[in-house]
Amino acid sequence: MDEAAVRDALSGVEDPDLGDDIVSLGLVNSVTVEDGTVSVDLALGAPYSPTETAIAGRVREALVDSGLEVDLSASVDRGDADESVLPTVKNIVAVASGKGGVGKSTVSVNLAAGLADRGARVGLFDADIYGPNVPRMLGADEGPRVTENETMIPPVKYGMKVMSIDFLTGEDSPVIWRGPMVDKYITQLWEVVEWGTLDYMIVDLPPGTGDAQLSMLQSVPVSGAVVVTTPQEVAVDDARKAMRMFGKFETPVLGVVENMSGFVCPDCGNEHDIFGKGGGEAFAEEADMPFLGDLPLDPRVREGGDDGKPAVLDDGETAEKFREFVGETADMQGIVHRNRVARSNR
Repeated sequence: MDEAAVRDALSGVEDPDLGDDIVSLGLVNSVTVEDGTVSVDLALGAPYSPTETAIAGRVREALVDSGLEVDLSASVDRGDADESVLPTVKNIVAVASGKGGVGKSTVSVNLAAGLADRGARVGLFDADIYGPNVPRMLGADEGPRVTENETMIPPVKYGMKVMSIDFLTGEDSPVIWRGPMVDKYITQLWEVVEWGTLDYMIVDLPPGTGDAQLSMLQSVPVSGAVVVTTPQEVAVDDARKAMRMFGKFETPVLGVVENMSGFVCPDCGNEHDIFGKGGGEAFAEEADMPFLGDLPLDPRVREGGDDGKPAVLDDGETAEKFREFVGETADMQGIVHRNRVARSNR
């Protein structure tokens, strides 16, 4: 079997989201047949996402009768992003909300932990300089280690590298910063932290659309954004502001997640829509954006945050809801990358 025969076999592998085969879409970067091995490099950019994992599996199936050992790799460039900024990080996903109190940090922590649990190499950057909660939510008591070169090696919790200003200011120290200081903090932590090679960097942004968010979008090649809202209209109104902010910087929005969507009473088993229901899904439809899922208001989520164990790693229906959200988010990041590759090959 030569390269042409391999590509012919792979032309039967469909991308379920883009509606064509991976060869026609330009998702096969290269094919090499040598010493009994066929090496295929695929333009897949969201490691451990359900869809791209399935595509890789179908590629192996398509070559199973070749008699060759199959070696798959995946690589996709970051488009027009500045390759000098975090060059070893494949995806930088910002988690944002237009207002506080919607559980943005909870979503960030569980998204990062869920991706790490799937096997991805993950970093979690707590950029919420005004209320850094990530260390407590992960039970991260030890801060970064400073090297002789004055860089910082971040601590690892649940398989992911974690950095937060809370490590630098102390648990009870109030943070009152102005714009230039915000910019300096965010910029320096990208440069001095030894993040290493990562599949995903999850960034927990402060609520709102102020200096910290703008500094982030101006200095870091964000590959996708998740907008968090609760069902009620007052939260949705503010989520629209976050959506417009990402649009201004042409940052791909991966979708909207509705947090605190329904409370299942642990005593009676009935569901109560304390903050309403469906507001986030309606907003996603209105904005023509993907809906990444609804996450219930569950006491176990709060307990997990207080105890330092992300709910996504638990058992039960709530944990499964978080895992579905993680999968949807990773899938959408993959679609963003594959769409860009397909457009460039038309």
